[in-house]
Amino acid sequence: MSTAPPPTTRRLPLAGALRLGRPSDIWFKPACSVVAAVAPPNLALLALGRLDLAMYTMAGSLCALYGHNRPYPARARTLAWVILGMVGGLAVALTAASLTTDAVVLVTVGALMAAVQKVLCDATRVGPPGNVVLTFISSASLFAPQTLGQVPGHVGLALAAGAWAWLVGMAPGLLRPHGPERRATARALNATAAYAAIRGTGDGHGDGHDRARAAAAAAVQAAWQSLLATGARTDRTRRALEHLVVRAEVALAAPADADPALLRGWARALGGTGRVPRVAGADDDLLGIDAELSVPRRPLWRRLGPLAPFAVRTALGCALAGYASLALGAGRPYWALVTAASLYQANVTLTWSRGVQRVVGNLLGVLVFAAVVPLAHLHPAALVLCCLAFNFGAEALIGRNYWLGSVCVTPMALLVTEFARTQDAGQLITERVVDTLVGALVGFATAVVVTNRRAGDRIGDALTAVEQTREQAARLLAGPQPAPRALEAARRALSAALADLRAAADAASGEWWQRALPQERVVLAEQSGHRTLAATVRRQGAHSWDGARTTEDVRP
Repeated sequence: MSTAPPPTTRRLPLAGALRLGRPSDIWFKPACSVVAAVAPPNLALLALGRLDLAMYTMAGSLCALYGHNRPYPARARTLAWVILGMVGGLAVALTAASLTTDAVVLVTVGALMAAVQKVLCDATRVGPPGNVVLTFISSASLFAPQTLGQVPGHVGLALAAGAWAWLVGMAPGLLRPHGPERRATARALNATAAYAAIRGTGDGHGDGHDRARAAAAAAVQAAWQSLLATGARTDRTRRALEHLVVRAEVALAAPADADPALLRGWARALGGTGRVPRVAGADDDLLGIDAELSVPRRPLWRRLGPLAPFAVRTALGCALAGYASLALGAGRPYWALVTAASLYQANVTLTWSRGVQRVVGNLLGVLVFAAVVPLAHLHPAALVLCCLAFNFGAEALIGRNYWLGSVCVTPMALLVTEFARTQDAGQLITERVVDTLVGALVGFATAVVVTNRRAGDRIGDALTAVEQTREQAARLLAGPQPAPRALEAARRALSAALADLRAAADAASGEWWQRALPQERVVLAEQSGHRTLAATVRRQGAHSWDGARTTEDVRP
C-alpha cells in the first residue's frame, strides 16, 4: 500500500502551546500535599536558625508531588522508590561536589544523571512531575559548597524529610482508601459517554470523532492501569469499579449501543465517599482480567531499550546547555541544564511546545520574583512563607498549562537560593533569563539533531500486535459458540493493542526527519479493529445494555 512521504519539517505551534486547559479535578491534592510536606521541615529549620539546610530537606519534601494518581498500595511503593531515587541522586551530586569544583566536570555529571533520571521515570511511568524535580535537586546540589564529611548529614536530612513526605502522600487513604481508583473509573465513564454521545448524534466521523475515541481509549486504559496496579482482586469495592470500567470499555467498542446518560450517572455516583454502583448482569465481565494479571510484566531492561534516543538527547542537550552557560560566564549553569532537561517530550513537536511554555513561564516568573523579593527580604519567616505560597501556586496552576505553573516555579526556585544568604536580585534575574534562553535553544536544537528512528519501528510493532489480536478475536467469532473467557480475553487484548497503536502513531507523527509513516495502514487497522471489537461485544450476551442497570450499591 503506498504512502506519501511526510514533510521533513512540520509546522511548530506557538499560540496553541500557550492555550489554557481545564484544571485537573485533583489540582488541590498535590498543591496541599507539597505545602504539608515542605512546611514543617522549613519552619523547624527557621526556628533553629539553619535555613541554609533547607535545600536538603526540600529534596525529600518535594517527593510528596508524586503518585497522586495511583491507588494507595501502589502509591506506597512508588513514593518509596521516588524517595530512594531522590536521595540517591542527591548523595551522588553532593559527593561529586565535595570531590571537585571543576564546573565542566560537574556539568557533565549533571547531564549524565539527568539522562538516567529521564529514562527511568519514563520506563516506570512514574507520572508527573517526572524527572524534572529530580534533575533540579541533583543539578543544584552539584554546585553547593560541600565537604565529604558533610554529605552523610545532608543526605540524612533529605531522607528524614522524604519519610515525612511519604506519610503526607499516604494520609488521604485513611479517609478515601479507593479515591484514586474511583476518580480513574469516573474519567473513563465520562470519556466514553462523550464518545457515545457523538456517535448517537450521527457525527461519527471527522477529527472530533477521532479525538473523542482516542480520549476515551486513553481514559479506559488509565483506569485499568489504576485498578490492576494493586494486583489480585480481594476487595468488593475494587471489583465493583472493575465492572464499571468494563462497561466503559464496552461502550468504547460499541458506542451506538451505549447509553451516555447511564454512563454519566455512574460517574457522578463515584464522586465523594458515596456508594459504588453495582452493575446487574455483570458476573462474567471480569473473565479476561485474571489472564491479564497472570501475564508477567516486561523486564525493566526491555522497557529501557526504546528510550535510548531520549537518553542521548537528554545527556547531550543538558551537557551542551551547561557548557554554553559556563562560556557566557553564568554562575549557575545548572539552571540551563535543568531547562534543557525539562523540554524533552515524546517527540520534537511536543518538545518545541514545552520549550515555548518554559521560556514564557520563566520570563514572567522572574518579573514576579522582582515584585516579591523585597517582601521576602524583610524577614526569614517571610521568605519561608513566600516559598510555601509559590509551591502551592505551582501545583495548583501547572495542570492548566506548564507555562502557568512555571510562573510560580521560577520565583520559588530563585527564593530557595536565598536560604543560605541574601543575594543581589538583579544578578539572579539576569542569570536566570540568560540560562533559560540558552537551555531552551540548545536543548531544542539537540532534539532536532538527535533523531528518534525507533518511533517508526514502534508503529510497526503496534500494527503487528493489532493485526494479530484482531485475527484471534475474528477466529473466535467465526466459531459456533466461543468460550466466554477466551472471547473476553481476546476483546480486551485487542482494545489494549488499539490504544497502543494510537499512542505510537501520535508520538511518531510529531517526530522530525522520520521515514514515511504507514498512515493509511494505521487508519485501516484502527477501523477494522474497532469493527471487530463491536462485533465481539454484540456476541457477548453478558454485555447487553438492557440489563446494565444498577441493582445494588457497594460501600467504599
